[in-house]
Amino acid sequence: MNTAIIHEWLVTQAGAESVLQSIYNLYPGSMHALFHDPEGLVGTQWENTEVRTSLLQRLPFGRKHHRAFLPLYPMAIEQFDLRDYNLILSSSYAVAKGVLNSSDQLHICYCHSPMRYVWDLTFQYLETSNLSGGLKSFLVRAIFHYIRMWDAMSAKRVNKFIANSKYIARRIQKCYNRDATVIYPPVDVDNFHIADKKDDYFITLSRLVPYKRIDLVIQAFNELKLPLVIIGEGPAKKDLKSIAHKNIHFVGYQPQEVMVDYLSKARAFVFSAEEDFGIVNVEAQAAGLPVIAYGRGGALETVINEETGLFFYKQRVNNIIDAIKEFLSKEGQFDPQRIRMNAERFPRSRFENEYKAFVDQAWEEFPYKL
Repeated sequence: MNTAIIHEWLVTQAGAESVLQSIYNLYPGSMHALFHDPEGLVGTQWENTEVRTSLLQRLPFGRKHHRAFLPLYPMAIEQFDLRDYNLILSSSYAVAKGVLNSSDQLHICYCHSPMRYVWDLTFQYLETSNLSGGLKSFLVRAIFHYIRMWDAMSAKRVNKFIANSKYIARRIQKCYNRDATVIYPPVDVDNFHIADKKDDYFITLSRLVPYKRIDLVIQAFNELKLPLVIIGEGPAKKDLKSIAHKNIHFVGYQPQEVMVDYLSKARAFVFSAEEDFGIVNVEAQAAGLPVIAYGRGGALETVINEETGLFFYKQRVNNIIDAIKEFLSKEGQFDPQRIRMNAERFPRSRFENEYKAFVDQAWEEFPYKL
């Protein structure tokens, strides 16, 4: 196999990059990404990996403000020349699956999600960005319309889809009319531990962006007056801090060992986003932490209600408050060892075994190899 690996951008280490790490280690090949920013990847394998980038990388502020170039992504991803490769492995949550390829090249896409902002989250994005009306709203809606058409069309370039959850498999069927095999992403469960002693705080960990709905968690804890620790950085941080009371503590980005310590000593993990899979929910459970989560999306596949956590079913402050109050009444019923056992269903070894078996079988059955 002469392999090309395609990813949207390598600018930070998050869940998608953890998946990419296993794909790259299983099938070393030529790495392609729209953007590559080694400064944001210090200490990871991507810091010194040779990455072929797009023409957008050379635009002013391209590496640091890559999201601003969304309208150019479809054109840019199609500029990668992959004629020399017979196996294309894309890791896609935006446009990576849209690379150009021929009928005698096998393209397998690990899909983290169809593009959220142009499909499911369009109206939420417009509302939280103050773009519900006016000329800017019209332009953004027109751009999203164009990207939706390209996104649906470019799905035909993929031979086989892998989804990171049953939830995403349903979305792939809805958006692209394609079937997908579910292979859950890897979680480094062994990096987490159960603390001997708990401290008196709740915790959430997330990129601070609007769709994560950290604002709802903050408002709930403002009313409950319980201590909350928020780990993470993002463009919404300033606005979130402005509404938080003194019982809420922002600690920013934390290195792995500090983050693990914070998780293990908390009383519970609170998460209000609708996630595709939600690696962080599994990481919290690996630390023995009950998860209080929005009962939609991937959380329904990783959290066991009343056993490893509790669900609330509407993204509203009152629903979060009710779920936390229910947790307080049942806190002693949650067994940290049982919670961790649930997280152990998702080790990296399982992902790598299932992914390799899928790709090898697809390659064996593909009749048109170059």
